[in-house]
Amino acid sequence: MGLAGSARVTARVLVAVTAATLAVSCANGDGESTITVGAGDSAQSEVVAEIYAQALARTGTRTTVKKHLGQRADYLAALDAGTITLVGDTSGDLLTTFDSSSSATAPDRATAASVAEHHEPGPPIDMTAGTPVTLEARHIGSVADDLSRAVPEGLAVSDFADATDLRPQLALGATAAARYPANAADLAQHCGELTVGIAGGRELDPLRTPPDPQRDVLTPLRTVYGCDITHHVDFPGDGELRKALRDGAVDAGVFTSAVALLPGGPGDPAVGTDPAVGTDPAVVTDPAYAFRAQNIVPLLRQGALDQRQIKKLDYVAGELTTADLATMVRRVRDEHAPAADLARMWLDEHAL
Repeated sequence: MGLAGSARVTARVLVAVTAATLAVSCANGDGESTITVGAGDSAQSEVVAEIYAQALARTGTRTTVKKHLGQRADYLAALDAGTITLVGDTSGDLLTTFDSSSSATAPDRATAASVAEHHEPGPPIDMTAGTPVTLEARHIGSVADDLSRAVPEGLAVSDFADATDLRPQLALGATAAARYPANAADLAQHCGELTVGIAGGRELDPLRTPPDPQRDVLTPLRTVYGCDITHHVDFPGDGELRKALRDGAVDAGVFTSAVALLPGGPGDPAVGTDPAVGTDPAVVTDPAYAFRAQNIVPLLRQGALDQRQIKKLDYVAGELTTADLATMVRRVRDEHAPAADLARMWLDEHAL
């Protein structure tokens, strides 16, 4: 079935059942239903809303986008109240919102099983003078499964955009990239040699809660990989961390979301290219999901969409990538390009 199969099947079953049993939507004066897609106060949320709205419009559906709804709590309240029909969000952030007790980090059940079977955990670490943490004790879990169970009554999720990976990312500066492996499992034995910057703030995703350096960065890397970072520096935002990497003030840095969302993108010299080395900083892969999966996913009112409309969103999920999304977000955020125009061009390019 593939790594994304479990997430897709779980989401499809949930939505199919609810769509078949409920038929709710806002109706306008002539009786034709209108789908209202919400967007929070971020370029990313606006871009996703425009993609969803225009994709649905191409099925003959009347759609509208309601922007600037505020933070996550605000548009979730609008969804609950029925003033919007659906909203795009990130899977891991939604799971944190709906079930703060979940420890799931892998995107789906198949990935979780693969990690548990193949990943060798780092040495057990006694984090609290209590029971050492091991890979088995961490319950890697499926974000897709836990989110499907956690969504409040009256709401549902559809297919995840599997190729949108918006997790926090660890990246090596250019000099360190020439010396160390760009895989967290292989890098672990060298973590004590590195000075690592940790970004805070909401620069890359204004809707994401800023990370706690110890809880959200140092402990997961240590627990999952045995990556014991002994020297770290906190930065107020991703931009400041990027400058520190460029200047060689730190060897590596943990960004709050995908590096591709930085102004200029990952190929921009400002990200930290060292002319003496001649390469961009290397994003360190996180194969065991120390950082929780964050894929774009539609959250919608149960029964608000029919199967034809849901299928259209599924097609979007199958095509949207981190690179495509990041390019559109940067253009809206940094160049003030109209999100609606970018969404239309992207849908045309992908024959959606």
